[in-house]
Amino acid sequence: MQQFEPKGILIPVGGAEDKGTDLELGIISRNNLNFFEMGILSSIVSVIDLENPRIEVVTTASQIPDEVAINYLEAFGKLGCNNVGHMKIRNREDAMQEEYLERLKSCDALMFSGGNQLRLTSIFGGTDFLDILHERYENERFIIAGTSAGAMAMSNTMIYHGNASDAHLKGEVKITTGLAFVKDVIIDSHFNKRGRFARLAQAVAANPSAIGIGLGEDTGLIIRNGYEMEAIGSGAVVIIDGRHIRHNNIADVEEGMPISVENIIVHVMEKGNQYNSKTKIFESANVNVVE
Repeated sequence: MQQFEPKGILIPVGGAEDKGTDLELGIISRNNLNFFEMGILSSIVSVIDLENPRIEVVTTASQIPDEVAINYLEAFGKLGCNNVGHMKIRNREDAMQEEYLERLKSCDALMFSGGNQLRLTSIFGGTDFLDILHERYENERFIIAGTSAGAMAMSNTMIYHGNASDAHLKGEVKITTGLAFVKDVIIDSHFNKRGRFARLAQAVAANPSAIGIGLGEDTGLIIRNGYEMEAIGSGAVVIIDGRHIRHNNIADVEEGMPISVENIIVHVMEKGNQYNSKTKIFESANVNVVE
């Protein structure tokens, strides 16, 4: 259980249907770099809530960082944010550069792009860059947003591999340590389009104390105080709660064999719904129902 309440705000976003890098298929698409709809980006700018904020975009996870950065800068510009920089960090040596550390200390928000989440953890893990990022998030009203891989890397437990078609088989879902901005959760992205329910369910079955969060396309969460979550965007956020699991064979079956899990609790959130990962309480939005 998270023992402190950070002053910063996390905004993990599920990504968009068409990604720059598809890790499952090994395809790089350069035709459509719109990672999320303008509505989601507008929500991020609204949460930053500053006039012309300094935003740094980190494209470390992407295979096509320059094209991704141009897309972000143009999108932010359309929303009136023109003080946006691109941190082109490609390796651990780059992450240690004093220029990037100083820029991190002076910006108002940081945005992680999509791509390969393992690049984020392997490049930033154990660096001063990550230490500064944690310190600012914990002690200041600092905004950390991320889409796709940038969202998945936010949790302390991170999925880094797992084809949806084989996710019901033990060992097909690979887990490692994430950037650990938010504890006791596991975040998955592109949740609906890529059929990743079984993938997240296996991760939760192996870690029942963690809440699984499945983010659909054009969908995200605003996470305040480290545990108060509000859904944003046009799609669904799926919450998987494994605390009340009864039968669970994941520890006993051989690698490559199907797993079975009983009594997983699932919530489906729409825009405005809230979920408290500390109390495990779901709250619906106050909306007018048309009869």
